[in-house]
Amino acid sequence: MFFLKKFGEFLTSFDLKTSSKWFVLSCLIGIVAGLGAIVFDALTQVVQHHSLGSIAGFEHPQTVGEHSIYESEENKNELEVNKVSFSPWLLLVVITLGGLASGLIVYNFAPEAEGHGTDAAIDAFHTKRGLIKLRVPFVKTIASALTLGTGGSAGREGPIAQIGAGFGSWVGTTLKLSARDRRIMLAAGVGAGIGAIFRAPLAGALFAAEILYSNADFESDVIVPAAMSSIISYSVYCLSLPQNLRFMPLFGNELHHTVDSHAELIPYAILSVVLSLSAMFYVKAFYGTNRLFKALPVKPMFKPAIGAFLTGLVGVGLYYLFQKDMRTLSVLSTGYGFLQDALTSAVDLGIPLLLTIAFVKVFTTSLTIGSGGSGGVFGPSMVIGGSVGAATGLFLQRLWPGLVTQPEAYGLVGMAGFFAGAAHAPISTIIMVSEITGNYSLLLPTMLASTLCFVLCQRVHLYQKQYPSLLDSPAHRGDFLIDVLEGSHVSDVFDPERKIQLIPESKSLDEIVHSLAGTQQHYFPVVDDAGKIVGIFSEDDVRAYLYDETLWKLAVARDIMQSEFVKISPGDDLNTVMQRFTAINVESLPVVDENDPGVLLGMLNRKETIGYYNQQLMKCKRVGEDSGE
Repeated sequence: MFFLKKFGEFLTSFDLKTSSKWFVLSCLIGIVAGLGAIVFDALTQVVQHHSLGSIAGFEHPQTVGEHSIYESEENKNELEVNKVSFSPWLLLVVITLGGLASGLIVYNFAPEAEGHGTDAAIDAFHTKRGLIKLRVPFVKTIASALTLGTGGSAGREGPIAQIGAGFGSWVGTTLKLSARDRRIMLAAGVGAGIGAIFRAPLAGALFAAEILYSNADFESDVIVPAAMSSIISYSVYCLSLPQNLRFMPLFGNELHHTVDSHAELIPYAILSVVLSLSAMFYVKAFYGTNRLFKALPVKPMFKPAIGAFLTGLVGVGLYYLFQKDMRTLSVLSTGYGFLQDALTSAVDLGIPLLLTIAFVKVFTTSLTIGSGGSGGVFGPSMVIGGSVGAATGLFLQRLWPGLVTQPEAYGLVGMAGFFAGAAHAPISTIIMVSEITGNYSLLLPTMLASTLCFVLCQRVHLYQKQYPSLLDSPAHRGDFLIDVLEGSHVSDVFDPERKIQLIPESKSLDEIVHSLAGTQQHYFPVVDDAGKIVGIFSEDDVRAYLYDETLWKLAVARDIMQSEFVKISPGDDLNTVMQRFTAINVESLPVVDENDPGVLLGMLNRKETIGYYNQQLMKCKRVGEDSGE
């Protein structure tokens, strides 16, 4: 904490109120997110090696592009000699203890770190002015490493996204930036985390801007800062990898599938329907399990242990059901190793195993995270979608062997379509899957599947803190007030036909006092003999003279009026008018002719302006709802 305090003082010593501030801030966020990804990855491997590996004898398969810190040439022989034989029951003990430790840490130090972290970052953006408590990323990192390292079914993106988001929020708070700037930094942190851990910098930037909304809306202000921070975090993270892996996609460089005919889009469209149904089932099962655990009469800190135990029990049961096939244990931890096989040799896995892994992975993920365990939901989504896609590809190959020649390609497209439907993030998902597989040749079917799944899955929401659009987000309500009013003018609101009581400048105070009793008007324009406005007064101005009757016969309207007053014209935009209302704190302003300021056209009330704004806002919402259908 001392270091963070000094670092905060160092930051505040710079003047960042310039156009270049986002470059500096994005670089800072990117460096921290990249280092956070390195620490989290290493911590997860340490936990996994000393628990699953050393105790239960289970080494979780990795992808081609992943690097193990325990696989150096020096210690390979030592690891082989000391290798522990696999024990399913010790695995059950390890995963339960991991869930218990994760729950105790989370619920004692930062309860908001439970579950999948991306949803928490989305909620902080919309409803908490971009504020995330500084301790949350640290707790999330440790708890998620324990969950994943001991076999819990979850993804890495949640904790990494929250590390970046938490640091971005802290920097924004330290520098006393506006809520808007802090929100941008939070989102840039999310993009940086995703870009680093999945080695997908472009997708990370787009993900940060798109994942906030469910109607394919984009937070455009976020894209450039998120792109910069994502590039930096990706570069920092890659420096921790061996030279041969630094710029390799997560699933290697060998996935070179192609589209050879437009007719292939037909089976890809069928795949989209299957993926949409699978995504609906995933979301329903996930939140159904979450509700069951919330209703469980047990202290929250112990629920992740129960979820972890059930997860391990399901994994061990599947292991024995499939005659001790180690591949079935891919329903635990990330499952990326199995997904690697599905994308390269789906035929060797077969339809039954692929569908079993996909189906059971839904429940192990729901049990792990739905119980309050810490981890992401994007990683499991890739495994489920990829497995369903590869199984569907194998099935369609049997029906149309001449048309469907690459069933593994359906696994790749399945990864994108499944998450695009469940999370309502079609654009970033298309790019992310292409980046982590190094394959852009399937862009056409990937776009088709992602778009169709997005349309078909409108009623399900994996990230429940998303808002439909910018218009609905609490973060932008003030922005839309300005936007609506700037597009409107005084002439759209005030009624020139409404009768207004004008006061001649020579009218005595006695006559004015008696005339006030018969009107609901609160502000009175004063005019000269030619009918030109020369001033204005309010009821409050008259009230100051009520207790001195000797002045009633002597004082006239010119004596009590304000000769220096704010005027508006029909061409003024309503945003400027609202600023004038607020600046001088009045309820009515005189509307005068633009060419002759002495000609009074009428009066505009503040309530009329606010009423007009509300009407326009409702129209905008209806348009937004219609466009979202």
